[in-house]
Amino acid sequence: MHKVELRAAKIPGLTGIVADHYWLLVLRGIEGRHYQTCDRWEIWQHPHQNGSCWGHLHKNLLDPYQGVGNGQSQLIQHWEGNDALLMVEKIESSPSTYPFIRKYRYWPGPNSNTFAQWIVRDKIELGVRAIGKSFLVPEMSG
Repeated sequence: MHKVELRAAKIPGLTGIVADHYWLLVLRGIEGRHYQTCDRWEIWQHPHQNGSCWGHLHKNLLDPYQGVGNGQSQLIQHWEGNDALLMVEKIESSPSTYPFIRKYRYWPGPNSNTFAQWIVRDKIELGVRAIGKSFLVPEMSG
């Protein structure tokens, strides 16, 4: 069984007053309250920060539930079953399909929130604190 979690945490510094950093967790093999694997997927402002990255896109850069320097993370939404499976496919193919792997800008984007919104766009719209979520260009329509 698969589960996908959308998580967010306040950005450090003064920006944290108005902005959050969003990321996704892919959990596999869920049985009861335990899972076999958990991978964290996110865009980070600096590229190539670990061994599982593609430009600014990182897998398991930080611990799954770790905030980004201004408090704990929060669960925003989760999906299970077929919804989760389709999202897992999109997340895991993102190294070759996400159009902004090599580009990052705090404002107006693309940034971590652009990526998260790109993944969940058929399910929900990220909150007002997801600065960069609305960074859209024709390339993102696919």
